[in-house]
Amino acid sequence: MTSYRISQLAERSGVPATTLRFYEDAGLLLADRTPAGYRVYGEDAVERLAFISSAKLLGLALEEIRALLDVREEGVCASVRARMLPLVAARIAETDGRIAELRAFSDRLAAVHADLSGPAPAGACGPDCGCTTTAAPGPVPVQLSRARPEPDTEAWRRAPVACTLGGTKLGERTEQWRTLSGKAERRETIPDGLRLFFPAGADLAAEVAALAAAEQSCCAFFDFTLYLTADALHLDVRAPESAAGMLAELFGVIA
Repeated sequence: MTSYRISQLAERSGVPATTLRFYEDAGLLLADRTPAGYRVYGEDAVERLAFISSAKLLGLALEEIRALLDVREEGVCASVRARMLPLVAARIAETDGRIAELRAFSDRLAAVHADLSGPAPAGACGPDCGCTTTAAPGPVPVQLSRARPEPDTEAWRRAPVACTLGGTKLGERTEQWRTLSGKAERRETIPDGLRLFFPAGADLAAEVAALAAAEQSCCAFFDFTLYLTADALHLDVRAPESAAGMLAELFGVIA
């Protein structure tokens, strides 16, 4: 198996060694150590760096890239695409906002330019001579006329019905859900799934939320909605019809 020293990886990938160290510290890049303490990277580091560079070109934050890499490690491209879609949509909205602000700034500059192109007043500058503006410098904050794109709440319907967990991890996750589902006081059918009613409580709500988030990262075809008030706690779980068997196995059936 091919391995690279940090200088070799920097030359192969075009990423400076200082950046490679930063990526390692940020949890984006994994490195082993030789007995002498030198960093050693595997062949997968080249492809991983290409993904990181691509994500940075899209304007994604390091935290978002780190989360995408975790999903990418599971080996299901559809899951990565499902996670990237809302992130890219958010960048489109932000970019549109900056474009609108820059256009408004350009309009303001054009108005100042027009004033300065006219005849100058006699004598020294004054409050109304056109040389002084009270507006803040830089792009002008504007309210976009169109709404910010809504998140894709139906992505779970298009996700492949496949779990990226396997072996022991799959068995452990199944047991976690069975244990948690056993705490439900009752269940009822909802469109595309079921609703589990739990005893109200912040600790149990945190446990449900953490497990639902973990499940979403490996089984994007599940859709979870958690409701918590002082007197109620329930979890809605939905899935495509083809996943009905897995839904029943993990969360129980309606009595």
